[in-house]
Amino acid sequence: MDKSTQQARARTLRKLHDGPSPLILPNAWDVAGARIFEQAGFPAIGTTSAGIAASLGYPDGERIPRDEMLTMVARIAHAVAVPVTADVEAGYGDTPAAVAMTARAVLAAGAVGVNLEDATNDPDHPLADIADQVARIRAMREVATASGVPLMINARADVYWLEVGLADERFGVAVERLRAYRAAGAPGCKEPGVAINNTTMLASTA
Repeated sequence: MDKSTQQARARTLRKLHDGPSPLILPNAWDVAGARIFEQAGFPAIGTTSAGIAASLGYPDGERIPRDEMLTMVARIAHAVAVPVTADVEAGYGDTPAAVAMTARAVLAAGAVGVNLEDATNDPDHPLADIADQVARIRAMREVATASGVPLMINARADVYWLEVGLADERFGVAVERLRAYRAAGAPGCKEPGVAINNTTMLASTA
């Protein structure tokens, strides 16, 4: 994919997030599914980390090697003409340098967005420290700026999804995290698992 095409797709994805209606992103785990979604009229496609991992024989939770995950992302991104955003779980690394490497790999794969979560897979410390997650987001933003492709970063907080802390304190904790992530350079922020009137919702802003 040439750079001008990728830049155009990145701008399109950002505009879709900024539109008056919610953006519905179908999640594909292979090329066939992505092509079906594109033919059905979806203006953009997300990849599912769990779906790709399962299709290749791995459990969820960054158990699949980054290169294998992004090989499939590349196949999907090059098979469709709409923007593709990649679910990269927690970034495949604990440090900003490692997450920056993931961002470079995402761009090399032809994707123009990422979903980055703050879960750690550590039951004793389920969420990353805010300062550490902010540093990872900034590292991704720096890679995008240097590349010239305006990567759409969706930063995900897992306060509700993982039921961290006391129920009546989760909202404040989630808002604090999402505000910090947005200030760090993530134009899209989301909090999955929010329950309103006993209905589980996905709270997202861009």
